[in-house]
Amino acid sequence: MIIASQNLLNFDFPLPPNSIFRINLAWINSINDLKSLLEKHQEHKIFLDMPIGRTKPPNNKYTFEELAEILNSNKNIQFFAISNVDSKKDLEPFQQSIPKHITIVPKIESPLGVENIEEIVNSLGDEKIVMLDHDDLFSNTIKQNQSPSDFKDYFTKLVNYCNSHEITLLRTIGVVFSEQEKRITEYMQ
Repeated sequence: MIIASQNLLNFDFPLPPNSIFRINLAWINSINDLKSLLEKHQEHKIFLDMPIGRTKPPNNKYTFEELAEILNSNKNIQFFAISNVDSKKDLEPFQQSIPKHITIVPKIESPLGVENIEEIVNSLGDEKIVMLDHDDLFSNTIKQNQSPSDFKDYFTKLVNYCNSHEITLLRTIGVVFSEQEKRITEYMQ
């Protein structure tokens, strides 16, 4: 599974064939901007990423209620990532409301999320996919006064659990660097 960021489009970078188009709502200024982007990419499978509890910029915020109509009317939205999942309780508000054609993907960003991975995964539907935010896991490990080596232990524990239980674990592989900022996103509000 290859998931390509919406930020690639700012540089006229073509999406790889058969890739899934990831839209991170932190980078979307308005619901109308989201609708426009979805309209332009009707031919792609969409991975919608909702930042919950995000404190770093950009930090555009949308309620789930604002997104409900969009989720129901865009059948190409096939994945919905939820940030900062520490337990199955973080997923419960979404599980009854997310349309059946969408797979919920918990984002693991803390040691507590790693410790509760079995509970989190057991609360998912048939397709079990988890997303790891390496940077936030590391930052949260350090914020809890744990050592950098603990980050490696958490990372290894998560990878081993997912591998041994045939769970897809999505991880960042590389990023795009540029000397120019080409986004039109309101970085700080």
